Amino acid sequence: MGARVGIFRYGNDDPLYPQGWQLDIEGAAMARLTLDDMRDLDTVDFRGGVPLTYGIDNWQFKLGYYHLSSHLGDEYAINNPGSLDNRVNYVRDSFMLGVSWYPVDFMRLYAEAAYAFNATDGAEPWEFQFGTELSRPGITGFEGSPFLAVNVHLREEHNFGGDFTAEAGWLWRGHTGHVLRVGAFYFNGKSSQYQFYDDSQQQIGVGMWYDF
Repeated sequence: MGARVGIFRYGNDDPLYPQGWQLDIEGAAMARLTLDDMRDLDTVDFRGGVPLTYGIDNWQFKLGYYHLSSHLGDEYAINNPGSLDNRVNYVRDSFMLGVSWYPVDFMRLYAEAAYAFNATDGAEPWEFQFGTELSRPGITGFEGSPFLAVNVHLREEHNFGGDFTAEAGWLWRGHTGHVLRVGAFYFNGKSSQYQFYDDSQQQIGVGMWYDF
């Protein structure tokens, strides 16, 4: 659960095709719960950041800072005696630089690099990600529109291996630019929960999510 909120903009006020500069703040808590009746907390990662973005024509650029820290869940520690002795204090304080481009209206290509000037307990300085998003541009109306998104995340601590994520489904986009999605999700690679950063995992699911 989290959000990214604009606090200052110098440019136009078009929510669908913004042009100019914008300073945001972002924050999220990414928790993993067990699937049994107890819904125990295994781990939670916290992220906060301050990205500065610039849009011109069909290009967007991002420069910013983010902090990420990983924490072992209390119920996991209770159910696994001794786990606190080996807990991972995975922390990243990183500067990031990203770029995205719309070669056509329905396709966005993007890439991002980040360098952690403070990296502990398994984290290494460099990480890269890139991918694409495909969906009908603009306001969709009640009928909505299909979408497809893929992302590759490469991390130095895994010799620049990492994970692959794909999402597909249906979306609705209003005049504010916010997006409601329903669809399926697939993940394959090193865990996105950094207490278990060295574990290989596969995830398949369905759900509904709202992009602020």
